[in-house]
Amino acid sequence: MKQVIERALVMGKRNKIVQIIILSVILVVGGYAIGTALLKPSNTAPVVGSTIPDIALQMADGEVKSFNDFEGKALVLNFWGTWCEPCEREMPALQQAWEKWKPEGVEVIGINIGEDKLVVQNYMKKVNVHFPMMLDLKFKARDAFNARGLPATFFVKPDRTVQAIHVGELTTEMLDNYIQQIVNAKR
Repeated sequence: MKQVIERALVMGKRNKIVQIIILSVILVVGGYAIGTALLKPSNTAPVVGSTIPDIALQMADGEVKSFNDFEGKALVLNFWGTWCEPCEREMPALQQAWEKWKPEGVEVIGINIGEDKLVVQNYMKKVNVHFPMMLDLKFKARDAFNARGLPATFFVKPDRTVQAIHVGELTTEMLDNYIQQIVNAKR
């Protein structure tokens, strides 16, 4: 009888260990699957050489525009947020680039991620920027471009193909170099 009880105790311990191992594997695999699904980039996200999608968004001034409304122009599409410190630091450089390159047919367009129109308008006044701002309230553009890290900037040739993508803060010199490439592609 003593042996039967000892075997039952040993089997119970083995079953618990097996159950814990199985549960651990399920948690690891499930967590990986969920994490991968949430972080998975869009299969249609633009990459260098691909065409950007045409997305219509409300502008900070209330008008609705799509990227096709800027036909024939080279585009600098800058994804940003008011809470993003590198975004704030690069705003003066984007403003300067817009002023400098607009006569060359280049549009600098800010795409604010998920913030209210009033918040964006107040921020624009605070940092003294006047280039066009789109409001991506429902994350439509962010998801289509897979712009997860901010700031993220897409340099787009007039034929709507992506010349370059830069994630992180841009300086005036970096902007000029990237924009020169899309202006030269226009000629």
